[in-house]
Amino acid sequence: MWHQLFKLDANSDHSLQAQLRQALVKAILDGRIPVDIPLPSSRELSRQLSVARNTVVLAYQHLIDENYLVSHERRGYFVNPEILDGRVDAPRPVPRSAESASEHADVDGPQTVYDLLEQRNINRPLNWRQFEYPFIYGQADASLFPVNDWREACRLSLRVDAISRWTQDRVDHDDDLLVEQIHTRVLPRRGVWADKEEILITTGAQNALFLIAQLLLDQSSIVGIEDPCYVDARNIFSLYTKNRVLFPVGENGVETDERLSDCKMMYVTPSHQCPTTTTMPLNARKSLLEQASLHDVTIVEDDYESELNFVGKPTPALKSLDTEHRVIYVGSLSKTLAPGLRVGFMVGPRRFIRQARALRRLMYRHPPTNNQRTVAHFLSLGHHDSALLRLTQSFKSRWQIMDEALKKHDLFSSMAPSFGGSSFWVRLPENVSSVALEQLAAEHGIVINAGDNYFASHDGPGNFCRLGFSSIPADKIAVGVDKLAALVERLAQSPESSAP
Repeated sequence: MWHQLFKLDANSDHSLQAQLRQALVKAILDGRIPVDIPLPSSRELSRQLSVARNTVVLAYQHLIDENYLVSHERRGYFVNPEILDGRVDAPRPVPRSAESASEHADVDGPQTVYDLLEQRNINRPLNWRQFEYPFIYGQADASLFPVNDWREACRLSLRVDAISRWTQDRVDHDDDLLVEQIHTRVLPRRGVWADKEEILITTGAQNALFLIAQLLLDQSSIVGIEDPCYVDARNIFSLYTKNRVLFPVGENGVETDERLSDCKMMYVTPSHQCPTTTTMPLNARKSLLEQASLHDVTIVEDDYESELNFVGKPTPALKSLDTEHRVIYVGSLSKTLAPGLRVGFMVGPRRFIRQARALRRLMYRHPPTNNQRTVAHFLSLGHHDSALLRLTQSFKSRWQIMDEALKKHDLFSSMAPSFGGSSFWVRLPENVSSVALEQLAAEHGIVINAGDNYFASHDGPGNFCRLGFSSIPADKIAVGVDKLAALVERLAQSPESSAP
């Protein structure tokens, strides 16, 4: 009985003792061990599970300390009935059959104000690491993550005095050390000098865009966006207004015209345009600021991948050229540290930041302070700058390999990102659907990103794709591109199979 209830895996990332504790806790809380029935002795359970007796003894002792078990002399170990107090004794609902669930899928729950399921999104496989050639973008390469440096920052944030600070509710305030580090270390790299009162921590750049849209846009607002564009930004803005002006993206980034005068807000990614990777030159940035000043337009600068600059001299951020407090700057540490941490920030005029702070308080008060403090230590110890150097060196090598690999094939039309970044924007033959290629590539162990959803129009170009190189080993790039080219050629020769 017991060896069937407690399944242990010698190949698990968790120790046998931790697995046994988890199995015991689950069985106790699920009511599978009666409170009046003794658990087997440590000797007997260790025999049944084929583990050391000490593993069982330590697991039992830990659960006694946690009040899950009680020990009665000469009787053994029992479930502590107090651990089950306060639980509502309600029967579990009978699971629906697949047919029943399908019948109720569209009628369960209230009607929502927005139908977000109809939005076009970029979908990437969660199991991308299992693919041999992951040309995926926006993911971290585990081999480049500074594990030991991050552990040091974590240890500092787990000191008793540190825990006593970050476990408190800070209402709407951010971690002082993190704000200081962004103020003195992160922003100056982009030529941006801001007061601390002009900085707000967010859960990633995307959260900052949501706050900005909610504060600045309504149904009558007209927003200017790049086309193609960062998909989630376009979807966020569409929640508040359907009025938009699409500006094309050329070799020097977004190309605005007289229609900018109609816009209340203009969203741009000038450092590495998403998704085309083009970089807006300095004269174009100054011109955009002049036009925005003339027409009283607020510019939202998403400084996308600005840190990943390994070719030539970096161009200063739009915000660094802003003398009228017209630019709201959005940044994050996702590309240089880890996207899963969800640490971002925005910089703007003081009153606007106060408004954003008040709105954020209504949503989630503030980002988790333990994460904020850990990132702050990571920055203050100099680990971020060191990690950034290693990252850009590695990316530069992969960037060169991919550029050479793509140029070998006439089927691909691409331009190497002029200042760096982590991906290539590739045009396929006219009769090849990027959606069809994405699906076919996945069947052959290759992950790519079809480019159709980046365009605002449903009938926009369907023969662009995005190939990332941040997470694929350098020695896999050329082979992966060759295999992808063979698949493109197959689709190009069979037009009927290229339809999505």
